[in-house]
Amino acid sequence: MSDFTALPDLAVRTLGGSVTAASDESFEEKENLINPWAPAFRPETFGPKGQEYDGWETRRRREPGHDWALVRLGLPGVVRGVVIDTAWFKGNYPPHASVEACAVDGHPGDPSGAEWVEIVPKSPLQGDTVHAFPVDAERLVTHVRLNMFPDGGIARIRVHGEVVPDPAHLTGLTVDLAALENGARVVECSNMFYSSPDNMLFPGLARNQAEGWETARRREPGNDWAVVRLAAPGTIRLAEVDTTNLKFNAPAEVSLTTPDGTTLLPRTRLQPDARHRFRIETPEVSHVRVNIHPDGGLARLRLWGSLTPAAERSLAGRWEALRPGA
Repeated sequence: MSDFTALPDLAVRTLGGSVTAASDESFEEKENLINPWAPAFRPETFGPKGQEYDGWETRRRREPGHDWALVRLGLPGVVRGVVIDTAWFKGNYPPHASVEACAVDGHPGDPSGAEWVEIVPKSPLQGDTVHAFPVDAERLVTHVRLNMFPDGGIARIRVHGEVVPDPAHLTGLTVDLAALENGARVVECSNMFYSSPDNMLFPGLARNQAEGWETARRREPGNDWAVVRLAAPGTIRLAEVDTTNLKFNAPAEVSLTTPDGTTLLPRTRLQPDARHRFRIETPEVSHVRVNIHPDGGLARLRLWGSLTPAAERSLAGRWEALRPGA
């Protein structure tokens, strides 16, 4: 699998993605394309429409043309790669697929009348296979259109890329500088044995332990940690450290520092299965290291503050440079 799969899936439902339209979904619903879990399958589970699949499946096409599904990304961004997964579709997968992209203003925006650009050319597919397609298109994307030729079933589409936040939602406001939806990312981590540290930055509340970050049990001296590159440089006024669902594996303590060791929040006791809020006053920072002592997991990390004037100008400039026609 290509390295781009380490980037966030901008289309996944847990980040706000939606499949808004499809040419056909006679056998299986289009919404399955962006489910966050791996495709599942139970043989000989026949419903009124035939064998049930965890994916999108169209009827057998008897006329010219091809089937398509329209996906509104949960987060706008620059796409670095697309995964088309035909898991469990063995005699009914499409032999070819392509992907187009566009960008429209507003959220949710209306892509009717938008200019579509092909980011994955018409490419051959195999049954029951994960296909990874790198994308080289330095442009803003808010919607993608998955085309399959001529018909059949696709389990998942993953649209991996870099989040590009709309500056209109950040400028002049108090915002979560550690939110993935605002452009933050975990760039270094001591351990992610059970789950990715980027999970801490997802929107909403974690529903279970798997939706947070959890490390292996530490058997050596020291502590686990993750470095968060903030959405943009700013000052932090409130830190929220959430151990929801972590009842017997929450860290004993947490601290926040800059990567060079400046203390933002000293070592502080944590409770299991609880949201903690700490008022802090920081200098301008671009990265924050969250230290958990000695190990364990965090469901969510929120760092509320404001962008610097220079950061606001930088975000606005990038947004404009990546828009179509720039």
